[in-house]
Amino acid sequence: METLAPNSEDGQRRGEEMKNADGPAIATPATTVVSQAPTLDAGVLFVLQSKGSWLHCGYHLTTSIVAPALLSLPFAMASLGWTAGVFCLLMAAAVTFYSYNLLSLVLDNQAKLGRRQLRFRDMAHQILGPRWARFYIGPIQFSVCFGAVVGNVLLGGQTMKAIYLIENPGGEMKLYEFVVIFGAFMLLLAQLPSFHSLRHINLLSLFLCLSYSACATAGSIYIGHSSRAPPRDYSLPSDNKDLVFGIFNAIAIVATSYGNGIIPEIQATAAPPVQGKMFKGLCLCYAVVVATFFSVAVSGYWTFGNLAEGTILASFVAANGRPLVPKWFFLMTNIFTILQLTAVAVVYLQPTNEVLEGLFADPTKDQYSARNVAPRIVFRSLSVVMATVIAAMLPFFGDVNAVIGAFGFLPLDFVVPAVMYNVTFRPSTRSAVFWVNAALATLFSVLAVLGSIAAVRQVALDAKNYKLFANV
Repeated sequence: METLAPNSEDGQRRGEEMKNADGPAIATPATTVVSQAPTLDAGVLFVLQSKGSWLHCGYHLTTSIVAPALLSLPFAMASLGWTAGVFCLLMAAAVTFYSYNLLSLVLDNQAKLGRRQLRFRDMAHQILGPRWARFYIGPIQFSVCFGAVVGNVLLGGQTMKAIYLIENPGGEMKLYEFVVIFGAFMLLLAQLPSFHSLRHINLLSLFLCLSYSACATAGSIYIGHSSRAPPRDYSLPSDNKDLVFGIFNAIAIVATSYGNGIIPEIQATAAPPVQGKMFKGLCLCYAVVVATFFSVAVSGYWTFGNLAEGTILASFVAANGRPLVPKWFFLMTNIFTILQLTAVAVVYLQPTNEVLEGLFADPTKDQYSARNVAPRIVFRSLSVVMATVIAAMLPFFGDVNAVIGAFGFLPLDFVVPAVMYNVTFRPSTRSAVFWVNAALATLFSVLAVLGSIAAVRQVALDAKNYKLFANV
C-alpha cells in the first residue's frame, strides 16, 4: 500500500473524513496506520486549509511583504545614498522575486511527487534533513514570524500615539498604553480560525497599503515643495566605522521590508492543483511592491535626506509637535497604517497558531467544538499578550526591524531557497542556474552575518538612551 507523505493533500482530506466519521475508529494494518498518522495533525487540518485561489495567494503575499516596514526605507536610504540605495532596492526586489519563485517551484515538484509540503519545516525536513528542520529552519522561522508580530504591535502603538499627540498635544498617555490598546484589538483578529479565513481581510489590506503608501509619497512631495521643507543633505557619514555599520544596518532593513518567511504556508492555502498559482500571486504582489516601495523610498529620501526618521511618518511631524502636512491628511495616513498593521500581524501569527493547534487541539473533533475552541482562544490570546508585553518593553522599532531582517529574513528568503532548489533539482554544475544560486547563497550568508553584527551594535548603542517601557 502506498503511504501518504506528511501534510499531503490526501492526508488533509482523509483527516476531514476521519473527523466527521460517525462510527468508532476501526483497527487497521500497520501500513495503513503509518499512512494515516499525518492526518492527526490539527495544525494542518484547522489552520493550513487548502481552499484558496491564486488571487488569495496574492492577497496573502501582499500583506506579508507590502507592510508598514516599507515606511523605514527612506531611513535606510539615508545610510546608503542615492546610487547604492536605489540599487539595493532593485536588487532586493529581483532577488526576492527569484527566490520566492524557486521555493514555489520546489513545492510544486514535491506536490507532483505526491508529498505536498504545507509548512516550511516539513519542506526542510524532506529536502535538507530532519536536523536542518528541527534546529535551523523551524526555530529561525518561528523567531522571525513572532518577531514580526512584536514589531507590528509596537509600530501600531507608536502610530496610535502619534494620532493622540496631534489631537491632544499635552496628553499624558504613555507609549506602552497605546501598545496595550493595539494588542487588545489584535486579540480579536487572532481568533480567526485559519489562514484561508484571512483572505477578505488581506484583500482590504492590499488597498490599505496602496493608500498609505500613496499618502506617504504625496506627503513627502508636499513637504519638499513647501516653505517648511527641511534643508536637504544627502551626505554620508564621514567616519568610516559609522558608514560601514550604517550600510549593513540599512541592508538589514531593506531585507526585512522585502522579507516573507512563510512562502510554504501561503502556498498551502491554495487548493489543488497548485502548479502555477503561486507565480501568479507573486506577480500581483510585486506589482504592488514596485508601486509602493520605490515611491515611498525615493520621495521620502528626496525630501528629508539624511534627516529621515526611523519611519517616514515620524518625519512628517516638526520639532514643535505640529504636522508638516494638513492635520486631516496626517490622521488619515496613520489610520490606514494602523488598520493594515493588524492584518500583517495576524498573518505572521499563523505559524504560531499552527504550532499551538497541533499541540492543543483534537483533530478527531470538529474545529468549532468546545474542545477545540477553548484552547484556541486561551493559547492564541496568550501569544498576543506575550508579543504585546515585549513590544511595550522594547520600544525600538527601527532597531528591531534591522535585527529581524539580518537574523532571519536574509537567510530564509535569500539563502535557503537557492540551496533547496539546487538540492532538489540538482542542476548541472556547468549551468548558469547552479552558479547563480550558489553565488546568492554565499553572498547573502556573508551579508546575514555582517548585518546581524551591525544591527546588534545599533541596538546596543540605542539601548543607552532608553529604558524598559520607555515613552518614546
